[in-house]
Amino acid sequence: MLRLEPSPKIALVVDDSMLIRHTVCRFLEERGFAVESATNGVDALQVLARVQPNLIVTDMQMPKMSGSELITALKSNPKTATIPLIIVAGRGSGFDDSEKRADFAIYKDIDIEAQLEKALEAVIGSRGAKGTSAAK
Repeated sequence: MLRLEPSPKIALVVDDSMLIRHTVCRFLEERGFAVESATNGVDALQVLARVQPNLIVTDMQMPKMSGSELITALKSNPKTATIPLIIVAGRGSGFDDSEKRADFAIYKDIDIEAQLEKALEAVIGSRGAKGTSAAK
């Protein structure tokens, strides 16, 4: 009998910093996500034309299209408007908590993996990356 494994959740990581992109992608892959990445908002929209992620993690300061512009594009499209969003920002970037369109914000310059763990729990919940539900 053929047993189908549940397909992994997909995450899109958008950051112009190769180090941050690598760190976040590795973190999510270790938790069962299939990860796509982009270096700016324009590239992210191209990825979104072929992939429907379950989670988007984006920087705010990027060339070509900022995180704020990307979020505006995401929220104005019914296909992407409800995808959970995590902002990754540098403390010195001028980002403040006034950006309310994202589900969670973390800072690059503080233990990023511990913050990602909290963010993932907040936006995805205890279902885990593979979509299994935790018993309550």
